[in-house]
Amino acid sequence: MASRGLGSRFGYMVARLKVIDLPSVIERAREVSAQFHKWTPAVVVDMFWQATFHQVGFQDYVDYDFAILNRRERRTMMTHPHSNKYSYTFDDPEYRGIFYDKWEFDRVFSEHLGRDWMMVTDDNVDELRAFGEAHPVLITKKQAGRSGAAINRYYSTEIEDWADFHAQLHERGELLIEENIVQHPDVAAVCAGTVNSTRVAAFFDGEKTHILAIAQKFGRGQVADQMDFGGFYTMLDPETGASLGDGYDSHGHVHKLHPDSGYPIAQFQLPMFDEVVAFVDKVARHVPQVKYVGWDIAVTPDGPVLIEGNWATGVYENKPSVLGVRTGHRPRYQKAMGF
Repeated sequence: MASRGLGSRFGYMVARLKVIDLPSVIERAREVSAQFHKWTPAVVVDMFWQATFHQVGFQDYVDYDFAILNRRERRTMMTHPHSNKYSYTFDDPEYRGIFYDKWEFDRVFSEHLGRDWMMVTDDNVDELRAFGEAHPVLITKKQAGRSGAAINRYYSTEIEDWADFHAQLHERGELLIEENIVQHPDVAAVCAGTVNSTRVAAFFDGEKTHILAIAQKFGRGQVADQMDFGGFYTMLDPETGASLGDGYDSHGHVHKLHPDSGYPIAQFQLPMFDEVVAFVDKVARHVPQVKYVGWDIAVTPDGPVLIEGNWATGVYENKPSVLGVRTGHRPRYQKAMGF
């Protein structure tokens, strides 16, 4: 039985070779080889072995420095394939759509947003103008989209023709309008031009909300703090909210200081941490059928507010070569979820 299982795994690995972007994998392996002085063919083989037998994505292998970790340390890292498995296990498909649909999400979680919002309809130009006059910065969102691709920012003072602006929004599908979030000064000190969100991976077991991992994202002045907009992140201690070290991204960039403000990332402390934990517990109970969620939180001077929730959430994890921490958060996931 064991040999047939091993054979099927090798067959699966060969099948993957036919559908993946092999040049991309080899390029990743070369980056790892250059950084850690490993033989590139050995890295390629190890990447496929980890992907086939241990559910480690190729980018996970790079991002979390698998090349320098031993077997025990590797097993502590949360990876995207494992996270996806948990999402499909614990998140009721009848309710996942609330988290895909940004318009529905605002409707369902309206009481936790901490900001005004409205929908553009066929004939509400006057309502849009009044909203813009009340809020100098407007954030628009399309119905769906990831990594900040569905979000835009406008300034009311630059809008001369509200009827034309209304028509353009309608044409582009930017129908959700939100008031811009004013963040806590301790967070704005790192990057004032972007709302720097805190990603809290949490699991609600029906009685208790478990904090699994916390990543603090930092922007570069753009409308979103995602890596596609030049953003990066660091991990926070899930017990205290203190930064575990320097910032990094999936493109090989390490930031000891924020490139624009010069803020030392390792000295960051999330303000109102206890309030954030209590807030995540509150929102996690709002749609209890979706148990495993990556919550994006913004801390304002008045407390935390909800930006969005992500089912099938992306993974943020420790990077050993940057943080000096050679273990990850997977044991916290397993303890909370009972694996």
